[in-house]
Amino acid sequence: MLCEDAHPSRRKTSERKRTIVRSRATSATHDSPHNAMAITTDFLRELDRFEILLKKRVNAQYQGNRETTNTGSGLTFKDYKEYTFGDDFRQIDWKIYSRSDKYYVRRYEEERNLTIHIIVDASASMNFGKPVTKFEYAAQVGLGFAYIALKNNERFEFSTFAEELHPFKPKKGNAHLISIVNRLSELSITGQSAFAKSLESYRKLITSKSVIVIISDFLYPITEIENTLARFKNQEVIAVQVLDPLEQSFAVEGDLILTDAETDKKMRTFVTRRVQQDYRAQMDEHAAKIHEITQAMNYSFHTVTTERPVFDTIYEAVLRQER
Repeated sequence: MLCEDAHPSRRKTSERKRTIVRSRATSATHDSPHNAMAITTDFLRELDRFEILLKKRVNAQYQGNRETTNTGSGLTFKDYKEYTFGDDFRQIDWKIYSRSDKYYVRRYEEERNLTIHIIVDASASMNFGKPVTKFEYAAQVGLGFAYIALKNNERFEFSTFAEELHPFKPKKGNAHLISIVNRLSELSITGQSAFAKSLESYRKLITSKSVIVIISDFLYPITEIENTLARFKNQEVIAVQVLDPLEQSFAVEGDLILTDAETDKKMRTFVTRRVQQDYRAQMDEHAAKIHEITQAMNYSFHTVTTERPVFDTIYEAVLRQER
């Protein structure tokens, strides 16, 4: 949970990500074990149904926007046009000329096959939430993007990051998706988050025009988020912020012990309704600043909680790419 300036006397801790682990006002806890998610076959079947429902719109908006209307020497034939001075005479179709006595040139549609890069935050703070952790939710969103890319015959790469970047070894076709599911199911969600370092490492791996999907809680200082995202200015970026409902509502009161999910440092505090209101206002302001930054860079930004159906999040993120 973000405690950035959540209490005026604790501004020095504003750059840390914290989660509530124990409340003296209530005996309930909200943390989760450090093991990773278990992708169920039900979820994979839902992906199949989801792809069928979205097929027409995905083909039009997700894949279609990757094709230019420029004519060139690409592999996809488009149509014919009557030859005019300046056209490439090598594209004249002599068979048509033999039948019509007119010169026509072949035109092709030049395609831009983009690689979809999916990067999921797997640091300890993402291991927060019930009944679904932020990481489980984020991984399912990432798998949704991977599945859509696979169905549209687009290349995709999947990576996680915590203290360092962990790219998954690519494989062909369905084997790639299955290997990702297996890797996610075995992953340990621990460690501090090196957001800027990991994303900079990833940027160096990108060699062509790409779509970058970053899924995280984005509970980092605004300047770090801005500087990091700015490094992808020549790419198409989709940022998805995943939060637990408690991180938005801060629906706790009384004497609390807070634990930094990534350093295990503890801090005792007393939460009043005024503190709750200040916290919520600052969380809203944090998200609003990220939205402002991404909008200025012509990126797509979405804030969701784990209560929202995961397919609604995928649907919105995919179909709003062309905003």
